[in-house]
Amino acid sequence: MSTIFEIVHKDAAGRIGRLTTPHGIVETPTVMPVINPNIQLIKSHEMRGFGAEVLITNSYIIYRRDELRECALKNGLHSLLGFDGPIMTDSGSFQLSIYGEVEVTNEQIIKFQQKIGSDIGVPLDIPTPPDVSRSRVESELATTMERLTEARKIVTDGMLLAGPVQGSTYKDLREKCARTLSELDFDVYPLGAVVPLMESYRYADLVDVIVSSKKGLHPTSPVHLFGAGHPMMFALAVAIGCDLFDSAAYALYAKDARYITSNGTYHLEDLHYLPCSCPVCSSHTAEEIKNADNREELLARHNLYVTFEEMRLVKQSIKDGNLLELVELRCRAHPRLLEGLKQAYSYSAWLEKYDRTSKSTFFYCGSESANRPEILRFSNRMDRFTITGSAIIRATETKDDSKYDNVLVFKPPFGAFPVELGEVYPFNAEVVSNPDNEAVERGLLNTIKLIELNPEAEFTFVIEERFKHPLIGLLAEIANVVEFER
Repeated sequence: MSTIFEIVHKDAAGRIGRLTTPHGIVETPTVMPVINPNIQLIKSHEMRGFGAEVLITNSYIIYRRDELRECALKNGLHSLLGFDGPIMTDSGSFQLSIYGEVEVTNEQIIKFQQKIGSDIGVPLDIPTPPDVSRSRVESELATTMERLTEARKIVTDGMLLAGPVQGSTYKDLREKCARTLSELDFDVYPLGAVVPLMESYRYADLVDVIVSSKKGLHPTSPVHLFGAGHPMMFALAVAIGCDLFDSAAYALYAKDARYITSNGTYHLEDLHYLPCSCPVCSSHTAEEIKNADNREELLARHNLYVTFEEMRLVKQSIKDGNLLELVELRCRAHPRLLEGLKQAYSYSAWLEKYDRTSKSTFFYCGSESANRPEILRFSNRMDRFTITGSAIIRATETKDDSKYDNVLVFKPPFGAFPVELGEVYPFNAEVVSNPDNEAVERGLLNTIKLIELNPEAEFTFVIEERFKHPLIGLLAEIANVVEFER
């Protein structure tokens, strides 16, 4: 297993890591701005000013153009681009997916990336698009595996080698591919052919692709989500285990007069005000940018600023232990992102294995929060509570509770827990006064489980109007239920 990636902080399945490359250490999660060697709207040497620690460019474009190829072979990739930090190079797989063929072999492009001094090279894999036949996926996946195996034999030291995980939208094939690549011990694992899913807002399917791939990889493997560059989905993708992102969105959107924010995208023509305080937006009005001769460059600069601002917020959220709160906030920016959030929480059992067990607090942000991994962890560890004698369960402690041997607090979505733990994470959660149906149901299910785990105790449950639910009938069969109208 490669030791080039060190995880230093984590939250959910997200992590802050240190990726060691020939040209320095990169802190992840981070975004790699795509640099077109033919057209640099923003020069490579300026990228550090936006927060970029690593860039990505296309070695096939360099290989195809005589002037660029000769310069790269003579002076090196870093001299060609004018950037002294780590640079990753793609192989031409994108062109292969668009045009159906490329004028280079896998061996040629791998050796070319080595010769020009790429920090992270990528083999010529086949990016199979979503929703095609399984037979096509399996055939193209077999070719990809042959090429990746060949590449692993060619690159033995120096340049880091990426092993793209393919498999279209077949979860079992993604996981199988990832597991095979892990055995070959690549350095970085890009998840390929996911751009069509993002372009069509199929975030639930994207979550399936990411999680199934992650399940096949070693937990400490750095994962690169190919072509993901819009900040509105960074938090979600990081929370389920992605470390590296790349996209030309900052430039492509600018060319199309689109203004990126962490909650979505505006068309410049619709903007009367600039909802941002980056250097571009704080020194221009919307009208000035619309009429500027360098409008495209100004938009590209803003798009980069907001992209890295969001990634810094994601990292701070990991440090603070509230990444999932940020995810839930961002996923309410678009209904399809909300679908992605719900799909991510369908994997809470998997998320719980990697989620940190100690945080500051827990904010209930909506019905989806009832399915967070912290709730599942509490349910799984409920057998640690041993309750004997009499016990009362109510939402708030009162002076009349002293006659009971045990006093438990009922707090949806967790359920019942000893009052002494009320100020301890996660029971110090900030929740709504009138919980939704999902929170009450989860809390009642956990309470029923707690009662069943302690058959020798005698429970009295004080149910308030705000906690009414059909499960009360089941609860009444195993405990004394007292109704309290508030």
